[in-house]
Order: sequence, then structure tokens, then C-alpha cells
Amino acid sequence: MTYEPFFIKGADRPGRWLITCDHATNVVPPFVGGGDLGLPAADMQRHIAYDPGAYAVSTLLGEMLDAPVVASNFSRLVIDPNRGEDDPTLLMQLYDGTIIPANRQADIAERKSRLDRCYRPYHAALAELAARPDTILISVHSFTPQLRGRAPRPWEIGILYPEDEGFSPHLIKVLQQPGDLCVGINEPYTGYLPGDAIDTHGTKMGRPNSLIELRNDLIADTAGQRLWAQRLAEVLPQALAASQL
Repeated sequence: MTYEPFFIKGADRPGRWLITCDHATNVVPPFVGGGDLGLPAADMQRHIAYDPGAYAVSTLLGEMLDAPVVASNFSRLVIDPNRGEDDPTLLMQLYDGTIIPANRQADIAERKSRLDRCYRPYHAALAELAARPDTILISVHSFTPQLRGRAPRPWEIGILYPEDEGFSPHLIKVLQQPGDLCVGINEPYTGYLPGDAIDTHGTKMGRPNSLIELRNDLIADTAGQRLWAQRLAEVLPQALAASQL
């Protein structure tokens, strides 16, 4: 079977939303170390390799909003599609206390191969879908409840966005209204990373956007994934109406 670096679901769906999942899988393509980064299988199941649950939520959300979905089909440890090409963390050598053996040996030629065969095709597909008029870009991620040696993370959902972005503040307000959610504002990460996927295809292009982080223990099974997809499918249109975008 021919390797494909991305998935597209519902390319012809008419919704304004474009749902993206940058860290959808833990796949290591056969041309990268013979399909092996030198990590134990248990590490490849951790958040360091992908965003557990995020792809399932993305696909369900796309169905509920009648919107297209584009997702990467390579581990973030192969090359991180949510980093700019000049970002020093594009090929991580150490992540949450784990050394990535294959990346310690990666030279310029290997980096270029991964860019050309994984990263750039994914971004080209994303750009093509995002070019439709009035696109609102929603990037779905997940985060671990606790990094090694760090304090537990209390947020159930985090909304990441750059200063002056017009949609996300409305989304945060809608999420906070019931009062039963712990909503992180630019948590557990900063909301602006120059050259990342949202910056490249959303902010720089003047498109409304939001990066949504879901705590991965809440979307670890089918029930949790559907619950959060339904919740997002309800609040995103409410936020859009409030934003008048």
C-alpha cells in the first residue's frame, strides 16, 4: 500500500469550518528508519508521539458541522507539522524526558526528505482546503494531564490564540458560560508560535481561527470523543454568531 502523509475527510462538505488535526497519528513512514524511530512501542503510544483522541474528535466534529477535515499521517516525532520549517524543535531529539534515537542521527538530507515527503504535502493539502471563501480554521489537539516532574494540569479544555484574533475570545466566553468547565486561556501552551500551522494558514491569512486543546484523559474512549465533539459542535456556531464574522 502506498504511504499517504495526510487524510482528508469530506473535502466537498459545504460548511465554513475547516477542522485540522496536526498530530493525528503515531505513524512512522517506512522511509524513516525503516518505520522505526528507535523507541519502545510504549513510548510511541504516549503523547510525545501524537495527540491521543484528537483525530477521532476531529472526524466526528467534521461530520457534525458538515465540514472538511484534514489530518497528518505521521508522528510528530518524525517531523512536527505544527512548527515552522526553521523552528529548532521541528525534529525533536528529546521530548518529555525521552530521547528520540533516530532524530539524534538525522542530517540535513534526512530533514529534507521528511519535509518533502511528510510535512510539505500535509501543508499543501491544508492550504488548498483553507483557500475556500470565509474559512474558519479550527485545529484540534490534545494534551497530557501531567508532564513528568510537573504539576497536574487542571484544565479540561484550552483555547490558544494570538493577540487580536477575533473569534477565539467569543469561543472562550461561550465555553465559560455554564460554569462547569475549567477552561484554559492560552493554556497549557502559549497561543502564538510564529510559523506554526495556525499562524501559517490562519493568522497570517486573516482567517478566523482557534487552536483547541482537549485533555487527553477526557477523550480516551469513544464515549468521551463523541461527548466532546458534540459539545464543540454546539459551541462553535454560537461563538461564530456572537463574533459576527
